[in-house]
Amino acid sequence: MDDKRYIGHAVPRPNALRLLQGRGTYVDDIVLPRMAHVVYWRSPVAHAKITAFDSSFARMMPGVVGIYQASDLKSVCTPWVGTLSHLQGMKSAPQYPLAPGHLCWQGEPVYAVVAESRREAEDAIPYLRVEWEELPVVSNMERALDADAPVIHPELGDNLCLTKTIDTGGVTAAFAAADIVVEETYHFGRHTGVTLEARSVLADFNAGENTLTVYHSHQAPHMMQDLYSRHLGLPESSVRVICKDVGGSFGIKVHSYPDDFATVAIAKILRRPVKFVADRLESFVSDVHAREHRVHARLAAMADGRIVGFEIDDLTGVGPYSVYPRTSGIEGNQVLNVTGGPYRHQHYRATLRVVFQNKPPMSQYRGVGHPIACAVTEGLVDLAAQKLGIDPLAFRRLNVMRDDSYPCAGASGIKLEALSHEACLNKVEGLVDYERLREEQHALRQKNVYRGIGIATMVELTNPGAAFYGVGGARIAAQDGATVRLDAGGGITVLVSVGEQGQGTETIFAQIAADVLSIPIGLVKVVTGDTGVTPYGGGTWASRGAGIGGEAVLQAATALSAQIIDLAAKVFQLENEHLRISNGVVVDASDGSSVVALADLAAQAYFRPDTLPRDVHPELSATRHFAQRDYPFVFTNGVHVSHVEVDVGTGIVKLLKHWVVEDCGRVLNPMLVDEQIRGAVVQGIGGVLFEQCLYDESGSLRNGNMADYLVPMAAEMPDIDVAHVETPTATSKLGAKGAGEAGTAGAPAAIMNAINDALAPFSARLASHPITP
Repeated sequence: MDDKRYIGHAVPRPNALRLLQGRGTYVDDIVLPRMAHVVYWRSPVAHAKITAFDSSFARMMPGVVGIYQASDLKSVCTPWVGTLSHLQGMKSAPQYPLAPGHLCWQGEPVYAVVAESRREAEDAIPYLRVEWEELPVVSNMERALDADAPVIHPELGDNLCLTKTIDTGGVTAAFAAADIVVEETYHFGRHTGVTLEARSVLADFNAGENTLTVYHSHQAPHMMQDLYSRHLGLPESSVRVICKDVGGSFGIKVHSYPDDFATVAIAKILRRPVKFVADRLESFVSDVHAREHRVHARLAAMADGRIVGFEIDDLTGVGPYSVYPRTSGIEGNQVLNVTGGPYRHQHYRATLRVVFQNKPPMSQYRGVGHPIACAVTEGLVDLAAQKLGIDPLAFRRLNVMRDDSYPCAGASGIKLEALSHEACLNKVEGLVDYERLREEQHALRQKNVYRGIGIATMVELTNPGAAFYGVGGARIAAQDGATVRLDAGGGITVLVSVGEQGQGTETIFAQIAADVLSIPIGLVKVVTGDTGVTPYGGGTWASRGAGIGGEAVLQAATALSAQIIDLAAKVFQLENEHLRISNGVVVDASDGSSVVALADLAAQAYFRPDTLPRDVHPELSATRHFAQRDYPFVFTNGVHVSHVEVDVGTGIVKLLKHWVVEDCGRVLNPMLVDEQIRGAVVQGIGGVLFEQCLYDESGSLRNGNMADYLVPMAAEMPDIDVAHVETPTATSKLGAKGAGEAGTAGAPAAIMNAINDALAPFSARLASHPITP
């Protein structure tokens, strides 16, 4: 990789023009012969049992193909239970494609109406006659474990899904000996991912071949191939999942859903294609939610500013079922693992309780626990600094892990390879002109203008190994694969198991292949998202696309480069070490003179093998797989600073500016990395200031529409400056860590701290997200 021309540079996305011209192919763009459409009658209440059902009138409606309930799918699709064995003691009830009479949340799919068109299916829905008896509702997670609380699934005994404790020992003594102890209770509102493209699936079962093809808007096609195979009784080789263009995911599309299984099962019954596309209203009650936590936390410190201990108690409600197959325990588990992460304390005690409730299931969403852990940690750090009279930036500099102390383990026990908080703090101080901001803040307060500066250090787990899911029994690949092929015309085709969701991974893969093989990037074609053609892999989640998928591309391209050199050496009777590839040509390494163009070499290998030496059997395609094995995760880290102004008369928060200094290891494409961080910061802004799914005591969603569920738009976005520190990971040759969730992880904490800093003259603090007027 001596002739680097693309890696490390801001290369525009090759697929951008196609998408801007409207040539993208999303699930709803795909039309198959004999295609039917399915819509779902969803539970209008949070908890009930069906007492009567009559579909006879609906069956008379024009275009109706069939109407299905749970019993119709029982022999086609088996139920599932969303637990992982390494989350000890976790439990959940069996879940079915359609609810078998027991309705557990408002929005749960219960009956399916299939018609020749979406309109006809929707027109038939009101003619279903359904009667139900409402059951007591568990809406408030804080009452889910009360002795008199209704038990959602009586066979489980109670509403407790999972408990977990981390205790390093000595915590009580550390708190007793501390000079100060600060504590606060943090509340985080439940919210959901609002993807531009809603969840959608088109299933096509070919009975003649016993094959199933599913077009999906999803992040992990091989995971879904495995699930459809096992639960619908088909050989894995008979199932093909294709994810073409995907209009955003954010973790919402990394799970399996009951209505997905139901759609596929109905296609198998009907032996014809069936399409389901969620509309925006049902997305609010059927997509997974996230972030509903109550965390009581304490921090102990000495008078000289040293943090000596953290303690947290996290309670989270996850709906009536644990989401399959990744479970609903992972978010809370990550809160425990990451809280207090950047700091050099040795005493840590954390308790997690995950409870069932009659709300939509909750599971992984962008950041997966990190925004909660970061807000709790950084909120307490600010509170301690204030109590000790130490500047919050200086307090962090005093306590963060030293950049030269790695590898080491954090207080929760997670192994850390290499972080750079000291370097990030130093860089951000100059970037924001910290002293000037403080002087300006003081001067403006004399004029009754209240501005705040909020700081948050953060860590983000990326490049996960098998310890994430595989150890718990989930068949979710920890590795990814890539095939890199020299085509007959001299171009390169790259097939990768990591898909494109809008984050630019296809661009990264093209950059890597183009650099390794020293060809123009325009000659690289990248194919992703198709289990029928790409190597097996985990897909895109946990910021693993560049770090794991990119490394697989690097290794496959390196192997192909060696094949090309070897073939050229044998054809021209030269030594391998005397040759290299430059600008699409095999050249003499000593003087750069041309030996053979890749196009000519490929043409000879493919079309005129009779001209090759008899012992030469050319291989011009290489497949490599990569799994990160050295650490459970490779951590990205960074620092956020937020500058806000609070109108103390109205409660309106104006975001003035946001800065991020981030270390994602080797920066492969600074433009794409900065785009990812800025987009993630905006999602963090949504979580801390705007987004919340509001429920009443009956478990009914009060704001499930785009008029009442607030998301940040252009007017709410501040300028976001991004800078980098680069500490390449040694777990791969590429050296890249992930970057996709770092903005979401740190922005809420920084903004919360900035608001509280602005309100400091009033001795007021806010610790509930979202922070609304």
